[in-house]
Amino acid sequence: MMEFIDSHAHLADVAFDPDRDEVIVRARAAGASGIICIGESLAAASRARMIARAYPDCVFFTAGLHPHDAASADRERDVPTLEEQLRAGACAVGECGLDYHYDNSPRDTQRAVFEWQLDLGRRFALPLVVHTRDAETDTRAFLENAGRLGVTGVLHCFTGTPALARAALDVGWYISFSGIITFRNWKDDAVLRLVPPDRLLAESDSPYLAPVPHRGKRNEPAWVAHTVARLAAARDTSPELLGALVTANTRRLFGLPATEAPALQ
Repeated sequence: MMEFIDSHAHLADVAFDPDRDEVIVRARAAGASGIICIGESLAAASRARMIARAYPDCVFFTAGLHPHDAASADRERDVPTLEEQLRAGACAVGECGLDYHYDNSPRDTQRAVFEWQLDLGRRFALPLVVHTRDAETDTRAFLENAGRLGVTGVLHCFTGTPALARAALDVGWYISFSGIITFRNWKDDAVLRLVPPDRLLAESDSPYLAPVPHRGKRNEPAWVAHTVARLAAARDTSPELLGALVTANTRRLFGLPATEAPALQ
C-alpha cells in the first residue's frame, strides 16, 4: 500500500464534526501514516490540539493566525496564547502568511502579524506553515528574512511562480502541493518537477480542494493518495516511491518520528 502524510488538513473544521473519527479511519486505511491538523486561529489550534491528543499516533497539530484574521489580532493577547500551544506540543507555527487576493485584512497588518509568527518560529525552533496568494514580492522578502534567521517552513498549497518556488528552496524551505494539481486547468507540471526530491510535500487542505475524481465534494485526508499519484506521474516515478518520499520529508520538516527516505530523482 502507498504510504503518505497529509501535511495540511483542517481536521478541526466544523465540516468534520459529524464524522471526524471515520475520516481519520479512512485516511489510515488509504495509507496515511500521519495528518498535520492545522490550527489557523486560536480556536482552531485549541481544537486541533484536542484531536491530536485523541490520536497521538497519527495526528499532529499546529498553532497560528491566518492572514484573513490579522485585522482582529492583538499581539499582547494572542502571542502568549500561541506560545502556550507551542509549548504544549504544536509541531509548527501557522497557518500564517499573506493574502492580497481577498485582502480580508489590511496588508500592513498582515505583514505585522506574519512577522510576529516568524519570531515565534525563531524562538521555538519550529517551522512555519505559510499561506501566500497574490503576494509574491512580500513573500519573497519574508523568505529572505527567514533564511537569515535560520527559520524553515513550507509554502503550502503551492500555486505560485517558479521564481517564488526557487526563492523558498534557496533558503531551505519546502513546497507542498494539493489536489489543485489534479484539476483540468492545472498547466504547470514544470513546477512539480522543479522541487528537489527532499523538499516535496503533499496535502489535502481539507475540507477544501478535493482532488479529481472527488472534485466538488468535501475533501478529506484519504484523498491525498490522488495528489501523490499525480505528483508521481509528473515526476516519472511510482506512487509508492513518491508517497514514501513525502512521508519522510514531512517527518523531517515537522520533527516527527523519522522514516528512511527512498532514493528518488
